[in-house]
Amino acid sequence: MSDEERHGVSFSHLDQELFDGAGATKRDLVDYLETVADRILSVLADRPLSVIRVRPGQPAFMQKNLPTYTPDWVSRTPIWAEASHREISYPVVDDLRTLLWFANQRAVEYHVTLFRLAVPAEPDFLVMDLDPPEGSDFAAVVAAAQLVRTALTELGLEGAVKTSGAKGVHVFVPLAAGTAASDAAAACRALAARSERLDPALATTAYVKDDRAGKVFLDSTRSGGATVVAAYSPRARPGVPVSFPVSWSDLDRISPKDFTLTTAAARLEGDPWRSSMPAPQTLPADLVAEGHEIPIARVQAMHEGKRRARARRSPGT
Repeated sequence: MSDEERHGVSFSHLDQELFDGAGATKRDLVDYLETVADRILSVLADRPLSVIRVRPGQPAFMQKNLPTYTPDWVSRTPIWAEASHREISYPVVDDLRTLLWFANQRAVEYHVTLFRLAVPAEPDFLVMDLDPPEGSDFAAVVAAAQLVRTALTELGLEGAVKTSGAKGVHVFVPLAAGTAASDAAAACRALAARSERLDPALATTAYVKDDRAGKVFLDSTRSGGATVVAAYSPRARPGVPVSFPVSWSDLDRISPKDFTLTTAAARLEGDPWRSSMPAPQTLPADLVAEGHEIPIARVQAMHEGKRRARARRSPGT
């Protein structure tokens, strides 16, 4: 049953809680996305999209492949998934009607690739994901983000920062056209290592959680082909926080809880993500070279896990 129609999309159950513990309704989601549409669409357009949907009484789930009932007017792009050996029909959200259709599907989170459709082998961002240890306050993440900023400055680079919508932050460095994906991933590993060396008591590049010793994790793996939650995207967490752009000068004066589905739009002035983003930059050759000498974190963690498992099976060796 339809409650109302906007921009060619029929909505239902708008006044129902978005999901258990959300503290917000489906109408709040639709209203928010309609309000920030111009800003979030500039981030989503021309990129394959994955969404996280959640319904009351059910666990959240990530959706990549468009369901069969998707309207024909929703743009899509086929991408071969090597892991599942099948073609995935990814949505491409480039207009308000499509964005609101996803809102009606209770798509709360919007995760994009770091590449555009025309150049899938060339990411246009390097991304550092800063993840605080359990029980840490946001101040530790801010201090670690400043380490990353210092390392960037020493390299002659600049980045923009946003809250992750959870407990951490994301630092984005826009890349010049022609940057190879392997070089961007390598540079991000080297940037993480250089940031860690600035204060190893605060930050770590240890991929295995048990090895982080209560430090902020500098996760460089987002630049290795993963997706990242889009700026202005809500998160499927209690209170429905939003991944929100923040100026470097304001970073130590805010809390991730300041930006939610019901408060974030009122705090917007212009398009802070676009206005804070530096011009595309060429990665220094020495940074790229250093990164290619650093093992890929997931591969290294897999080998280390196997080594530790063997050690547990063979005590005393």
